[in-house]
Amino acid sequence: MRRHLLTAAVATSAMAFTLAAGATTASANPTKKPKPAASTVPVQILSFNDFHGNLEPPSGSSGRVVVDHRIDPATLKAVDVTKDVGGVEYLATHLAAARQGQQASFTVAAGDLIGATPLLSAAFHDEPAIEAMNALHLDVSAVGNHEFDEGYLELQRMQQGGCLPDGDGKDNQNSCPDGSFGGAKFDYLAANVKYAGTNDTILPAFAVKQIGAVRIGFIGMTLRDTPSIVTASGVKGLEFTDEVETANALVPVLRKEYGVKAIVVLIHQGGTPGQQTWIGPDNKPYKVNPTYDYTCGLGGSLLPTSPILSIASRLDPQIDMVVSGHTHQPYVCDVPDPEGKSRLVTSASSFGRLFTDTRLTYDKSTQDIVRSTVEGSNMMVTRDVSKDPTETALIAHYKELIRPIASRVIGHINADVNRVSNAAGETALGDLIADGQLADPSVVTGGQQPVIAFMNPGGIRADLTYSFSPYGEAAGDVTFDEAFTVQPFNNYLVSMTLSGQDIYDVLAQQVTGPNLNARKILQVSNGFSYTLGPAGAVDGSVMLNGTPIDKVAAYRIVTNNFLADGGDNFPAFKKGTGVYYGGLDIDAFANYLAANSPYTPGALTRIN
Repeated sequence: MRRHLLTAAVATSAMAFTLAAGATTASANPTKKPKPAASTVPVQILSFNDFHGNLEPPSGSSGRVVVDHRIDPATLKAVDVTKDVGGVEYLATHLAAARQGQQASFTVAAGDLIGATPLLSAAFHDEPAIEAMNALHLDVSAVGNHEFDEGYLELQRMQQGGCLPDGDGKDNQNSCPDGSFGGAKFDYLAANVKYAGTNDTILPAFAVKQIGAVRIGFIGMTLRDTPSIVTASGVKGLEFTDEVETANALVPVLRKEYGVKAIVVLIHQGGTPGQQTWIGPDNKPYKVNPTYDYTCGLGGSLLPTSPILSIASRLDPQIDMVVSGHTHQPYVCDVPDPEGKSRLVTSASSFGRLFTDTRLTYDKSTQDIVRSTVEGSNMMVTRDVSKDPTETALIAHYKELIRPIASRVIGHINADVNRVSNAAGETALGDLIADGQLADPSVVTGGQQPVIAFMNPGGIRADLTYSFSPYGEAAGDVTFDEAFTVQPFNNYLVSMTLSGQDIYDVLAQQVTGPNLNARKILQVSNGFSYTLGPAGAVDGSVMLNGTPIDKVAAYRIVTNNFLADGGDNFPAFKKGTGVYYGGLDIDAFANYLAANSPYTPGALTRIN
């Protein structure tokens, strides 16, 4: 709010000066009539989502967008043509260029600005990410689920500022390395996050921004299912309310108590584009990944199961636009409101690779957005522009502070170890992580060594790329920074005892219940295998070292504390007994890679 209050004040002063000059001219020439003031104002809304502290240009698939397709001459199959994009230095430059010449421009976000971040930000409790958002002049953001990774008190610190008493770096983190942290200069909004048993939100529910005559109310929310996808400790003592009911209840508040009729919802929930049908040079149709601008402008559409569709279609008709996120997908779509009137719903991928540039008209007489004028486009954050000097200086400062830890080589890979899955959902990187958890000695208690490890796919955030050498290390060398980027949550490993039936239940929950329409295939350790069917593991196919799992026998397993708490809709883990907390997952990963270098990914044969 600070920047726009200042902007509004400047705009008002400038208007007063213009009117005064006009009055003087009119007095000198009384026959000349003053030009009538325009009744409408062009407005720009720049938006992005799921930044996840990616200060530097993200590497691998996380730093690319699909721009076209071609036929691979070796396989004769259609493959993606991609472009490298992203990096906050470039994002800031693109946003500044987009604002040039605009009479009224607002910059907003739809959550997950922090959490699941690379080491450069995570090592300092994501204070660098907040400072980067301040530098690119973000005005307001909804909270996302990852804003709760370290609990709501830490989220409030991100808004208000202040330092943590973490000494010289507990768990590879160090708050306020320069002695202070001022917090976010933008408004974090949490309309549907309340202290349990109260009607009080942990942060403001909405913010009213004004530039000149333009006043827009922004409502910010996270998805109501946040408690199922973050650690239990992160949401303890909180209540997450229905997104539609929350937003609709705020519309009359904004209109009657604040006189605001132009309303935009920022929501950390999203949709998934369907596949694109691409016609190749041979005039044959191919099913391919959609280009970044295909949905919905070039004929693409969101899958009917997309959560944002149900939400957007039920939001109050007085809401003029919806900025969404969470699914890390690019789309600019029309989702009609309950009255059948067109309403824009946008999402700008993730990691600062895209931003959405929306243009609209604000009617000063009605003090509302002219809905028929709202048009948006997703724009690539290309790396062919100059870097923003403030962001560059911020990155350089923190890179110097983190270099001794980040640049340490912990192992070597002989090829890319990535998240490309087989038909059942198994990945090479998932295999490596699960094996590291199984081998970690910190989870052994009472002489009981776990025999199976389970890793959630959403906790694997980046690939290990053979050619990536950010510190000048040899190709294939893996630094601690790279390993942390793969697993950035600082989760604890947890061992427990499950029955064979519990394990079958875990495997069923991957593809049933809340995960029916968005499968979450757990990555598993070496020696454990099964055949996946539509309702879970095929009966009798679950094997441990070649022997079928006995449903009444007990098995010691290891996972992270997120899954152990039932996260990602896996309540079967909560049946575990003899629960024992070990060390950090990143340490297990780093130690295993160091002990098994050089590492070559194996065949994907654990899940069939």
